[in-house]
Amino acid sequence: MPNAPAASHPNEQGAATDASRRAFVTLGVGALGACYAGLIGYPVYQYLATPARKAAATGAVTQTVLDGADQLPAGSAMMFKFGAAPAMLIHHADGSWVALGAVCTHLACTVSYEPEQSRIYCACHGGAYDPKTGANVAGPPPKPLTRYHVEVQDGRILVSKA
Repeated sequence: MPNAPAASHPNEQGAATDASRRAFVTLGVGALGACYAGLIGYPVYQYLATPARKAAATGAVTQTVLDGADQLPAGSAMMFKFGAAPAMLIHHADGSWVALGAVCTHLACTVSYEPEQSRIYCACHGGAYDPKTGANVAGPPPKPLTRYHVEVQDGRILVSKA
């Protein structure tokens, strides 16, 4: 009898199908794992990268112009952004202008100007600063507020790093 071609064994085809299914499931589980890692990793990366990004943004800004701020009444203050950080412009009753960072040096809370007590106050832990100099005068703040240079020009105020 002539040699007939060998018929493929029925289990060989099933084994090939099982191998391709296994590869597909492995690939699918790997892709889902990668997506899950990305979903968890991206917010963690954003959280950890934010301080560096804020520091770079703050360092990149050297001055800001406040149009119309010269109309601020004496004895009052206004908040503004200097780069990414909050700051405040104070127009004192004697006509002088002061610009200070509005971030408490203790735990980075935002401070507020209280003209009736003649202080800048941090409500988080009771820190107080001198509104003329930004010096820390009470409470836990270890350093004075950041002070900026103020220049009054025709209808606007130029605030720059000192």
